[in-house]
Amino acid sequence: MEFEDCYLQVQRPKFDCLLFDLDDTLYPLSSGLATECRKNIEDYMVEKLGIDRSKIAQLGNLLYKNYGTTMAGLRAIGYDFDYDEYHSFVHGRLPYENLKPDPVLRHLLLSLPYRKIIFTNADKVHAAEALSRLGLEGCFEGIICFETLNPIHKNTVSDDEDDIEFVRLDNTADVNNTTTSTSSVIFDIIKHFDQPNPNSGLPKTPIVCKPSESAIERALKIANLIPQRTMFFDDSVRNIQAGKRVGLHTVLVGTSQRVKGADYALESIHNIREALPELWEVDRKSAEVDYPGKVAVETSVTA
Repeated sequence: MEFEDCYLQVQRPKFDCLLFDLDDTLYPLSSGLATECRKNIEDYMVEKLGIDRSKIAQLGNLLYKNYGTTMAGLRAIGYDFDYDEYHSFVHGRLPYENLKPDPVLRHLLLSLPYRKIIFTNADKVHAAEALSRLGLEGCFEGIICFETLNPIHKNTVSDDEDDIEFVRLDNTADVNNTTTSTSSVIFDIIKHFDQPNPNSGLPKTPIVCKPSESAIERALKIANLIPQRTMFFDDSVRNIQAGKRVGLHTVLVGTSQRVKGADYALESIHNIREALPELWEVDRKSAEVDYPGKVAVETSVTA
């Protein structure tokens, strides 16, 4: 009996789940969506928030650098807006036709005998559209997205459990409360960093997103994952390094140059089998795992 227990322990696969970023990870940066997305964000800042276009480049860089996403930064410094409207404006005009079905990637994903989950800062509509265009329906168990990490509707915490099908954390209401009225005074982050010795007193954002370690930890709890048994694929160095600090095994996608915090580096997600052959070296009854039906956006995740 002891021998059998030892044998089973040795045979247990190293990973339980593969966690994948979406944009510029499952499809290349050359698709042009990132460039168009950035342009749409800038247009939103000018057209909807009334920000002077001459300040957009510097402001956008500071918000992205300090808050992870421009959206999170805008909310932090005092701009109030409807999240659904923002996402519709930013993603609604993207050239999705640039994304083509990727049968090679689909085969690779389906041949991986692990749980596979999308983890993106984007909203669920964008995630579903991108995965559909790539022909990756049924490849993932579920999607952890903006709505999953920020269970809100029209800037208020949702009381409708049907809105969020992932398990909600006990403390989401406090962290995600966005009902506070916008201050009449916008925090001048440009002026703040123009000071000779800017202090660290930046306002906090109510939005939860990568590369915040708390966002990654929340995603792990939602999906019931153990960080040491989870492999995380992302094109962002900051996200990868945050994942490593949380305890994930990390794969930087989009470059062959491995950086601090990345256990592996892939020029393309298509190189996954050559770079990580051990992922297939698992004795399972079925080497191909399929999830029937279309991509399940924010579907329930169980162990």
